[in-house]
Amino acid sequence: MAQVILQQIRKVYANGYEAVKSIDLAIHDGEFMVLVGPSGCAKSTTLRMIAGLEDITSGDLFIGERKVNELPPSKRNVAMVFQDYALYPHMTVYENMAYGLRIRKLSKHEIHQRVTNAAQMLGLTEQLAQKPKALSGGQRQRVAVGRTLVREPEVFLFDEPLSNLDAKLRVHMRAEIIKLQKMLATTMVYVTHDQVEAMTMGDRICVLDAGRIMQVDTPLALYERPANRFVATFVGSPAMNILRGRLTREHETHYFVAGGMRLTLPAAKAAKLQSYTNKDLELGIRPEHILDKRSDSQADNVVRGTVVLIELMGNERIVHVDVAGQTVIGRLEAHAPVTHGAEHDFMLDMRYSHFFDPDSGNNVSR
Repeated sequence: MAQVILQQIRKVYANGYEAVKSIDLAIHDGEFMVLVGPSGCAKSTTLRMIAGLEDITSGDLFIGERKVNELPPSKRNVAMVFQDYALYPHMTVYENMAYGLRIRKLSKHEIHQRVTNAAQMLGLTEQLAQKPKALSGGQRQRVAVGRTLVREPEVFLFDEPLSNLDAKLRVHMRAEIIKLQKMLATTMVYVTHDQVEAMTMGDRICVLDAGRIMQVDTPLALYERPANRFVATFVGSPAMNILRGRLTREHETHYFVAGGMRLTLPAAKAAKLQSYTNKDLELGIRPEHILDKRSDSQADNVVRGTVVLIELMGNERIVHVDVAGQTVIGRLEAHAPVTHGAEHDFMLDMRYSHFFDPDSGNNVSR
């Protein structure tokens, strides 16, 4: 096991494109760290620099106590699982898993012990004599994991390993990888573009955008306390609603005003936003905090809008509503009495609201 430290890491290609822009990241010993972000955010490039498959333009990279900038991949004691399983089709599962150990000239006894132990952990004992074409997608993925597991590396690296699997199998394999990490207590760095995968797997998550780190935190902290607009809208499905408006104050009460909406801020939120009084702001609120107004007694922060789309999800309804020219998405119970094309009253639970600076995008209400 080992910690991984990235200090001021940059990656600039020969054509001048700066893919990674001076990032600092500390991955703890035994931690499951997920790198997540949209396509082109440099998550895979960062992983490949840790692996030694990409040169580092500047900065320092440490694995354990060693600075590894100049070390080749074979000397870093890391193992990588790719999106493409890259199994040898003419070899059995046993031979695929043993191949790297044979190159390293381990004894037959040591190879056999490592391969059989890994196969038992991964539920592949009965498939050891089979070739890849006889396996399911999930089994092939487990063989790819097993091939890295037998090397007993200090750090496991995963580059979108589940992208080629169907939805049901992805859920199963997510659980398998999590259980494996807990069993081994080994440092793992996992790259994905799927925020659901990131939220369910990581001890901590590093959110990247355009080669920069947006936030590093636990899944719950990212969801409840996003550092900026990008993180707020990237984490969570459906995404957080962002409404453009202005902060006003009457007597001792602060209001967020946007079109026909006039929403009262809780005192705790208002206290953090004093400097934005009479200035433009963006309100962020998650779909589950937009509630169906069920009675006349619910009078606070009620807005009326026209239902433009209803997505039936079985256990809930995702409702798209036009409110004063801005689209708001709510997550309601399955039998909420909403009708397509009709007006309906909704209540916004402002206790869970976030406010973002319209220029910087920073969350100024954390």
